[in-house]
Amino acid sequence: MPVAAQTVQTTAGDCSLIEVYTAEGCPHCGRALAFLQRLQAVYPRITVNNYDVRADSRAMEKFIALNRQVGETQPGVPTFLICGNFFIGFDTADTTGADIKQLLGLDNTPPATAPVSSVTVPVFGSISLAQLGMPVFTLVLGLVDGFNPCAMWVLLVMLSLLVNLRDRRRLAMIAGTFVFISGAVYYAFMAAWLNLFLIIGASRMIQVGVGLFALLVGAIHIKDYFAFKKGVTLSIPESARPGIYQKMRRVVYAENLVAALIAVSLLALLVNLVELACTAGLPALYTQILAAREPEPLHYYGYLLLYNLAYIFDDTIMVTIAVFTLSSRKLQQSEGRWLKLLSGAVICVVGALLIAAPRWLM
Repeated sequence: MPVAAQTVQTTAGDCSLIEVYTAEGCPHCGRALAFLQRLQAVYPRITVNNYDVRADSRAMEKFIALNRQVGETQPGVPTFLICGNFFIGFDTADTTGADIKQLLGLDNTPPATAPVSSVTVPVFGSISLAQLGMPVFTLVLGLVDGFNPCAMWVLLVMLSLLVNLRDRRRLAMIAGTFVFISGAVYYAFMAAWLNLFLIIGASRMIQVGVGLFALLVGAIHIKDYFAFKKGVTLSIPESARPGIYQKMRRVVYAENLVAALIAVSLLALLVNLVELACTAGLPALYTQILAAREPEPLHYYGYLLLYNLAYIFDDTIMVTIAVFTLSSRKLQQSEGRWLKLLSGAVICVVGALLIAAPRWLM
């Protein structure tokens, strides 16, 4: 939850200067700085001096002295000093942001320059070009996550069975249902991660913990490239594969199509539960970053939808190719190892950034 805002009048100050005291890893600070960056883009006369109290000992001393000056006994970040007004906390651009603009006398002030160019995106609304980083980041991680060998193995085996039927309609409906339900289950799984982080907060300790977890998962994936399935591994257990294969055959060769669609939906749920350990790394990282960035619930779940559309994109392409060509191929071990290496490398890079430079991701 945001830190409660409070206002204390001090001596008059420069109403074109904003002093803000923040701490790296603080989600409210990240939202405040993003708002101030957008404000500066529209009103260039505004100057923002940001002091990181964790990274700069002098900033911490100034921060403590300022709190003492106004009699604040419970300092918090972000803390603002604007036009002689001291207050703590940042909620959203529509609430705290509006208060900041009012203090600066910007409510009826026309912008000195045209607003930053923007694009209108369904669900997300108008997004400035400076904000495109998160959607692109979402798409890239979703695509990389989609090339997980655990998930690809199951779909490719199913397609190899379905193409033998030489029935494009049945292939499209059964495989398409499998992909759709898999995406829906993955969405629910990521929503659970997100809500966990929203409940427990995005403290620095949580960030470091998630980063260390990601490094461990990434390292195991990279290890699998050099020593495939030797030692600790995050793959579908060999003991579970025969059972999954038998269930696939019953689904594919079921006489009743409606029963087959129900069965393949249950199979998709089962497979996603079995491969949970294999696919946990990137969703945990992404939802932790998302929890620290976006204040609006619609944006939270819109980004999850974007991630999952990217996640099932490669599966959708494979199903489409199989429908038109009535051919399929199995995932070779060498290809699975390369996918493990790619996934592990991305997880390790993002995990390391979350530990060492979280502001790059915020």
